[in-house]
Amino acid sequence: MSDTAEDLVRTPPTLEDYLHLRAASGLAPKSAEQGEGALVGSWRWSVVQREGRAVAMGRVIGDGGWYFHIADMATLPEHQGRGLGRRVLADLLAQIDEAAPAEPYVTLMADAPGRRLYKSMGFVETAPESLGMRLAH
Repeated sequence: MSDTAEDLVRTPPTLEDYLHLRAASGLAPKSAEQGEGALVGSWRWSVVQREGRAVAMGRVIGDGGWYFHIADMATLPEHQGRGLGRRVLADLLAQIDEAAPAEPYVTLMADAPGRRLYKSMGFVETAPESLGMRLAH
């Protein structure tokens, strides 16, 4: 294997890589404490590594029974446009298929840059009468 090969692993990135990937890809920056919680509290991970560093990632949070939410889909800008996000998402969906009971409910929040990918992988908009909400602090 060459030193520029990309490997797909199902383990979390390092805290440093997680925080860097989020910020560099345009996701909201998080603190080290928040990052540590994400690393240990996720149901599954899919990470593309290049030269030992994470360059793309995604994770699944959920109950392991019926509800699964895909989060933190991120690819470093210099690695975008090469299918790494598709590779990560396909692996996360495969992990859900492998481990979840029949008919899992899989959700994600589709920011504008990822919508084309998500639609191409079978995601559809939820009911128009539904509205995503968050607790404001």
